[in-house]
Amino acid sequence: MDYRSNVTFITFGGHVEVHKYRYLYFVIMFMVYMLIISSNVTIVCIIIINKNLHEPMYIFIAALLINSVLFSTVIYPKLLVDFLSEKQIISYPACLFQWFSYYCLAASDFLLLSIMAYDRYVSICNPLKYTTIMQKTTVEIFLITAWILPACLFSVTILASAKKEICKFHLKGILCNSTIQTLHCVRSRTLNIYGLSLLVIFVILPVLFILFTYSRILVVSYRCRGVRRRAAQTCLPHLLVLINFTCFTVYDVLLSRLERDPPKIVGLIMALQVVIYHPLFIQSFMD
Repeated sequence: MDYRSNVTFITFGGHVEVHKYRYLYFVIMFMVYMLIISSNVTIVCIIIINKNLHEPMYIFIAALLINSVLFSTVIYPKLLVDFLSEKQIISYPACLFQWFSYYCLAASDFLLLSIMAYDRYVSICNPLKYTTIMQKTTVEIFLITAWILPACLFSVTILASAKKEICKFHLKGILCNSTIQTLHCVRSRTLNIYGLSLLVIFVILPVLFILFTYSRILVVSYRCRGVRRRAAQTCLPHLLVLINFTCFTVYDVLLSRLERDPPKIVGLIMALQVVIYHPLFIQSFMD
């Protein structure tokens, strides 16, 4: 008999005193979720309605905001239900879907941010060629690539994991992320290497590209006094936020590969920072 017919649910063990503070957790996270949805949807509607904003940069911003809404919807409703439940559980197929959506959307964000960095680089460093390079077809190709490429590559991991037998049914976290691989009876070295390669493709390389383009923008802006201060005020905060979020993402991906488990309170804080920091991270690029 297939093991999935006997074991359907995975238990989350990363919550800290959820029975004592469940209503406090629920209210805070519900308010954050409503704030994310309302603010992002409002900005997207403004971009759609206002034809003057139908420019590549604003289109990429709208795509980022849509990603933020989808990312939050994958995480927050389940968290809210868990806060009010006696047991924090999730079905294994639903856990795989959350894992897939979680990393697929995060990878898409990094690709979109690298595309936005390229757009700013062209507009500042090659303004005469901007309209030629950033045509409608180019923008569409960028958007399709940013959404389809992560989905295709991460689906390989999900399909491979779905076929593996699980012997553990307890996740030391509050959501389904890379730690789901600790449930497998036999850890796959191939999946670990493939996961690290995805980390390089969707996080490390885009971040290096963003750092390169921003450094070029700062160099060009430094030669022009009129835009030097504005460029510094815009690029430097973005770089700091980008580096911080990248560190959280790398930690989250490498969590399942660490031999030692962090204390429960540390794991909860890191998980909540990723969940809460993500929409704030996206909002910081709206300037």
